[in-house]
Amino acid sequence: MVPVDVNGRRLVGTAAIRLLSIDVVLTLLVITGGARVLNLASPTPSPATEPATVAHVFALSHLTSFTDTGVTGTSPFGWAQLAGYALLSRAFDRTTVPVMAVRETTVLAAVLCAVLLWLLARRLGLPFWAATMAVVLMAVSPLAIGMQRVVLVEHLAVAWILAALVLAATPRDRARPWHDVLVAVCLLAGVLTSPLALLALPAAGWLLARRREASRVAFTAVVFTLGLGIAFGPAGPVLRPELPGPRPPGIADWVVLDPVFVVLSMVAIVAGMVLPRTRPLAVSALLIAAVLAFPAIPVELPLALLIPLTPLLVAEVAATVATGAPAAGHRLVTARRPMPAIVLATVLTLVSVAGWAHGFGRLAPGPSAEASLTQAREWLQDNASGAVVLVDDASWTELAADGWPTGSLIPIGSCAVTCAVPEWAVLTASGQRERERFPAAAAVLVGGTKVAVFGSGEDTVTVSRFGEPPDSPGETEESGARSRAGAALAASERIQCEGRTRDALIAGEADPRLIATAAALATLHPIRLVDFPSVPSEAAAGQPLRRLVVSGNDEAAIADFFTGQRATFQPASVTRVPGGVLVTYPLFPPSGLLTPFSSP
Repeated sequence: MVPVDVNGRRLVGTAAIRLLSIDVVLTLLVITGGARVLNLASPTPSPATEPATVAHVFALSHLTSFTDTGVTGTSPFGWAQLAGYALLSRAFDRTTVPVMAVRETTVLAAVLCAVLLWLLARRLGLPFWAATMAVVLMAVSPLAIGMQRVVLVEHLAVAWILAALVLAATPRDRARPWHDVLVAVCLLAGVLTSPLALLALPAAGWLLARRREASRVAFTAVVFTLGLGIAFGPAGPVLRPELPGPRPPGIADWVVLDPVFVVLSMVAIVAGMVLPRTRPLAVSALLIAAVLAFPAIPVELPLALLIPLTPLLVAEVAATVATGAPAAGHRLVTARRPMPAIVLATVLTLVSVAGWAHGFGRLAPGPSAEASLTQAREWLQDNASGAVVLVDDASWTELAADGWPTGSLIPIGSCAVTCAVPEWAVLTASGQRERERFPAAAAVLVGGTKVAVFGSGEDTVTVSRFGEPPDSPGETEESGARSRAGAALAASERIQCEGRTRDALIAGEADPRLIATAAALATLHPIRLVDFPSVPSEAAAGQPLRRLVVSGNDEAAIADFFTGQRATFQPASVTRVPGGVLVTYPLFPPSGLLTPFSSP
C-alpha cells in the first residue's frame, strides 16, 4: 500500500478552499459593480448635496475655485479623494455628464466595501455561506444600489471604517504593530471624510480589546488621538469636515426601495447586541441608526454608513438560526432540526425578491435634471457661447465641463452681498428655490427675461437673458402687433396657410421678421406657409416662433430671397428641406418692427 500523506492532503484541501473563496468573491464583485453600473443613470432618489459635491470635485481636479450654495457641508479630504480618482482615470474627459464621471468613484467604493465586508465576516468567524450571504445582500438590495450610486463622501468614509475593522479583527497571533498603526490611520481618514465615522470607534475599540493587549490598544488610541488633534487643530482650516443641512429626499423615499432589507437590518441590529461575535458592530450600528432620528442631519448620511454594516449582522443572525443556539466561545452547534430554518429562509427570500422587483422598478432610468442641463448647455452654446452666465451648483459644472470659461460663470452662492452683472442665467429648479437665500442674486434675477425652459417639474432648467424688457402678463403692444399682422397675412389671397400654421399667425406667436419677410415675398410670388417648427424650450418660455418652412412654385427663388436679406432681416440659416425652404432667424427680434402696424 502507498502511504497517505495527511499533511499533503490537508494543504491541497486548504488550497482548494482558498481558490473557491477567490472565485466566489470575484463573482460577488462583478454582481456588486454590475448592478450599480446598470443603475448609474437612475435620476431618483438623489440627494440635494450631490450637484455641489460634483462641482467641488470638478473644481479641485481642474485647479479652479467654486463657491457653492451652502447646502453640501464641507469635506475637503473627501473631495480630494474623489478628485484624485477623476484625475487618474480622466473621468471628466471620458464622459459628457459630470455627475456620471464622479459616480464612477462611488461604484468603485461599493466594490471595495464588498471585498472588505467579506474579509471582515471571515475574520469574525462567520461561515463561508454566511459571509457570502452578507455580500449578496449588499450587492443586490435596491436600497444599497440606489444609495451607493449617488455621490456622497460617506461611501468613502465607510470604506475606511471597514478597512479599520478588518485590521482590528486580525487574530492576536497574527497581529503586528503596523496593523495597529493602520487601524488608527484608517479611522482618522474615515473621520476626516465624514464626522459620522466617529460612531464606528466603539466597534474598532471593542475588536482591539478582544486581543487582550492593553498596551497595543492604548498605542492605537494615542496614534488616532494625535492625528485627530492635528487634523482638527493646526490643519483644521484645510481638513475639518462639516455635515450638510437637511434636504430632500426624506427617509420614506429611501426605505420604499427595499423595506424588507430595512426591517431585517433593524431586527439584526437588536439581535446582534446579544450575539458575541458581532456585538461590537451592533453597538456602532445602533449609534449610527439613532442619528436617523436627528432632523438636523440628512438621512442619507447615516444610511450610507449602515448599508455595508447591517448585512453582516443579518448574516450572523441567519447563521445562528441555521445552526442552533451558540455554544461557549464562537463555535456553533449544528441544529438537529434544520427544517424551520429552511422554511424561514425560503419565506424571507420570496418576500425579499418581491420587494426587490418593486425597488428596481423605482430605480429605472428616466427624465433627469442632467438631461435637461445638457439640452440647456447645448442651446446656450448655440446662442450665447462664452457669455457671462449666472449659474447654480449643477449648471456651473455642466458648463465648466463643456469648456465654458469659468471666469465667465458667476455661482449664485457668491452673490450673498454683491453680484456681478450677468448676461444670462441658467438655473435648475433647486437653484430657483435657493435664489431667495442670496439677496444680490435675487435682485439681479428680477431683471431677467425667461427665454427657454428645458424639462419639467424638479427636472426644469430655466434660461434667462438680461438687458431685454420682460413682457407683462397678457397681450402686450409687441404681441398685439404680431397678432394683427399675422391675421392680415393669413387673410392674404397670395398666401396659403392652414391648421396650426394659421393659428400661430393669428395668435401672434410668429417672429415679426418672418411676418415681414413673408409679406414682402408674397408680393413677388404666391407662397405657402407650411409650418412653424418650434424649439420646445423656447416655446415653453413664450418666445416667438423663429423658424418657418415656406414653399412655392420656385423654391430656388424663395431661398435666394431669404439669403439676400441683410441687417435686421438676415436669417441665421436658410436650408432646403423636403416640402420647402426652412428659414431660421436668430433669437430676440428687435422691438418695434411691427408696432406701428394696424389693420385698415
